[in-house]
Amino acid sequence: MADRLRDLLDLVLSSLDDDVDGAALAQRAHFSRDHLDRLVAAATGESPVALRRRLLLERAAWQLRAGVPPAEAAALAGYGSVAAFSRAFSRAYGAPPSAYDGDVQLAARNGIHFHPPAGLLIPGAPASGDLTERMVAHHLDRVRELLRAASALEEAELARELRPGLVLVWFEGEEPSAALMCERLVYTLEVWVAAIDGREVPAPREGAWLPRFERAAKDFARIAKRIRDRGAYDDAFVDALCEPPQSFTYGGVLSHVLAFGAVRREALAGVLVQLGADVSCGDPIVWEAAHR
Repeated sequence: MADRLRDLLDLVLSSLDDDVDGAALAQRAHFSRDHLDRLVAAATGESPVALRRRLLLERAAWQLRAGVPPAEAAALAGYGSVAAFSRAFSRAYGAPPSAYDGDVQLAARNGIHFHPPAGLLIPGAPASGDLTERMVAHHLDRVRELLRAASALEEAELARELRPGLVLVWFEGEEPSAALMCERLVYTLEVWVAAIDGREVPAPREGAWLPRFERAAKDFARIAKRIRDRGAYDDAFVDALCEPPQSFTYGGVLSHVLAFGAVRREALAGVLVQLGADVSCGDPIVWEAAHR
C-alpha cells in the first residue's frame, strides 16, 4: 500500500475520537474534500466518512464485547443518542448493542478493519507466499547465516565445550559445542531429505558444512513446496532409514525439522556470540522486513 494512502488511513484512524466531518478530514489532509474523497474511494472503495463510520462501529462492537455499556460505546462512536447508535449498530450487525457478542469486523472488500485496542488491520500484498514458504525460507536463511559465521571462527574455538550437558533434541544426545550443533543442523537436514526422496543417507562429517547445507537446503525447499502445492501434509510415507522402518506424515516431518531446527539454531547463535561472532537477532519479523 502506497505510503500516501497509509498516511490518509492513519488520518482517519486518528480522527476516531474527534468530532469531525468530511470537510474537516480534508482540511487536515490539506486536500479539497472532493479530492480526498476521490483518493480514498479509489484505493479503498469507501469514502473517508464511510470508512471512518465503519471503523467506529467496529470499535464499538469490540468495546461492547469487552463490557463497555451501550451508552458509553454510543458516545465514543460519536452518536448523539443511544437510540441513534442502536439503530445504526443493528443495521450493521443484525443485533442490538445490548445483545451483541459476535464478530467485530464488518464486511469490507478492502480488508481494512479496526484492530484492538486502537489500530488498523491493513491487508498485505497478494501472492507473497504462505506460512509454510515463509517459515521454511526464514529457517534456511537463518541457518545459512550461522554457518557462515561459524566458518570464520577457528576450529579449536568451535570445538570448545561451552554447553556441557546440553540436550537440544531428545533422542540425539548432548551438544556441548558449536561444531557439533553445526554438524547436526546440516546432517539432520540431509537425513530427512534422503528419507523423503528415497536416497541413501550421506555419511556424517563428510565435507564442509556450507556446501552440504546448500545442497540439502535446495532439496528441502523443493520438497516443502511440493507438499504445500499438493496439500499433502497428511499424506504418509515409510522411512526405511529408521530401524525399524517407521511411518511419518509429511506435515509432521516439516514441523519436526522446523521446530527442532529452531531450537538448535538459536542455541548455536548464542554459542557463536559467546565465541565473538557477529550474528543477527534472528527474528522472523526483522528478516521479513529485510526481504520485502
